[in-house]
Amino acid sequence: MRFQTPLIPATLIRRYNRFLADIRFDDGREAVAHCPNPGSMMGLKEAGLRIWLEPNDDPKRKLRFAWRLVELPGGGMAGIDATAPNRIVAEALAEGRIGELAGYGRVRPEQRYHENSRIDFLLTGEGRPDTYVEVKNVHLRRNGDWAEFPDCVTARGAKHLRALEWVVAKGGRAVMLYLVQRTDCARFRLAADLDPDYAKAFDAARSAGVEMLCYGTRIDATGVWLDQPLPIDPGPQTTWRA
Repeated sequence: MRFQTPLIPATLIRRYNRFLADIRFDDGREAVAHCPNPGSMMGLKEAGLRIWLEPNDDPKRKLRFAWRLVELPGGGMAGIDATAPNRIVAEALAEGRIGELAGYGRVRPEQRYHENSRIDFLLTGEGRPDTYVEVKNVHLRRNGDWAEFPDCVTARGAKHLRALEWVVAKGGRAVMLYLVQRTDCARFRLAADLDPDYAKAFDAARSAGVEMLCYGTRIDATGVWLDQPLPIDPGPQTTWRA
């Protein structure tokens, strides 16, 4: 996923009201930028962080800048746009770069299914079971090289896992794909201490046959792209381990 316009570096002053951030450019000018992330953004919203903004000249938009990336203190980048993973995965599916999901004749986004829910992608192909793929954005890192999800309580996320269980019970194929939008992680697990209910739903869904996938990303100031698969902690997730 390539950014539409070149990014501009700045310094974060504060992120507030979930979708807004005060920023300072290198020449001292200050502005308000759109923050496309409703989550807690733990570890990625501290004052003084070096960030990257995408400018726009659309008169319909109230804010001229959108926050896209954070430079990580230990090196590397993190993407903060919670809407980006679906676009990244859509590109990868179209190019057949997700081996576990390659070879389907048709990929349809945002399809209605269980109890008025919408699945991120429905994959269909002759002689293959319909495959329902849900995508989750991951950018929490607290210990070692572990990427973790979620970074706050997500009742909606647990609902998605239960819907995928329903798909499996009906004879379909269900896949939860976690996309890690930071470049300093090498493996994945759940943050069960932040949302125990989600961890329970994850364990139940995996036991029921929902496939769990995790992929990293390659990130620079020009865009964010799918990278290599990351291993998922194989043990029960209901007890968080430091």
